[in-house]
Amino acid sequence: MGKNRQTIVTKTVKTGITFGSALAMVISYTTWHSVGWAIIHGLLSWVYVIYFVLRY
Repeated sequence: MGKNRQTIVTKTVKTGITFGSALAMVISYTTWHSVGWAIIHGLLSWVYVIYFVLRY
């Protein structure tokens, strides 16, 4: 039972990181129209998404 729980948590974390990066890149590109900024913000992931929500 412990191994199954660890697999679920691992998959959830990977999905959350991937979704956060994609969301940050889309927000960045639509806001700034720059691929360079989109890549940087994609690396920052959820940090940029939270910043964007609080700022705008």
